[in-house]
Amino acid sequence: MLKLDSISKVYRVGTFGGQTLTAVRDVSFDIGPGEVVSLIGESGSGKSTIGKMILRLSGVTRGSISFDGTDIATLSGRKKLKEYYRHVQGVFQDPFSSYNPVFKADRVFEMVRKEYFPRLSTGEWEKKLRSSLEVVRLDPNQVLNKYPHQLSGGQLQRLLIARALLLDIKFLVADEVISMLDASTRIDVLNLLADLKARGLGILFITHDLALGNYVSDRTVILRNGRIVEMGETEEVFANPLHPYTTRLLSSVPQMHRKWAEVEAELQAQAPQGQSRCLYHDRYPSDGATTDAPDGPPLAEVASGHFVGCFRVDEEGEC
Repeated sequence: MLKLDSISKVYRVGTFGGQTLTAVRDVSFDIGPGEVVSLIGESGSGKSTIGKMILRLSGVTRGSISFDGTDIATLSGRKKLKEYYRHVQGVFQDPFSSYNPVFKADRVFEMVRKEYFPRLSTGEWEKKLRSSLEVVRLDPNQVLNKYPHQLSGGQLQRLLIARALLLDIKFLVADEVISMLDASTRIDVLNLLADLKARGLGILFITHDLALGNYVSDRTVILRNGRIVEMGETEEVFANPLHPYTTRLLSSVPQMHRKWAEVEAELQAQAPQGQSRCLYHDRYPSDGATTDAPDGPPLAEVASGHFVGCFRVDEEGEC
């Protein structure tokens, strides 16, 4: 359904744009119908940039993103973009920033009605709206005609998902959608995403929280400095992490029964002496000279469906 093929994003920075900053480097993966893929990485790793490129909020510098076989960069004109957004939508980290505080929260639905369903009668629209709200487990009588400050963050986030469901969406970019919600509300939103997956919706779940990614996703993509360092089935990546960065991320997940000082001491004891063995170069010892890619393949398949990048790649892309 959605395919990212060697996409990169380069920003112009510095005085008069005289310098460049590469935020995303040669990222490739795909997401099928009814599949949740978690994109995991620390702040600044390029996760949200990838989401914005999928939603065409930011252009692709190199590579391509295709949806149902069509390169989204070729979608020009209001009509084609409108059709794309009928199928692809995004929900972001801060639900409060998506609403104008001077208008009632359900104004976001009226905007959808005006743009996509102008010929629907009032009765038909209200029926469709109520059905969408019930899918996300909201009582229309409790959330409609309310101002944003009168609703909780979880309610506002689910309203945004309901807005997306009013359209014939096939794919959802969920960018840190629960990071600002309290613990009791998080599980409700996660379970909602699982329900949407069961309905055939493809979801890119962007997060920095490994535990949440493990809970909701089928496959996991680990991102560092704009590059994929590991990718595979979620159970395999979490049970058998191959890249040192992934291993450290998993080791750093807070554990209620242990103090951080104890975990930190254990991590230091496990730190490799000198350079660790690079599985990528074990598989491609000539740095890709035997492959079609001039700079070597971006990832090496070191186990069935389990991919890993170079262990020693630094911010400049040198190994």
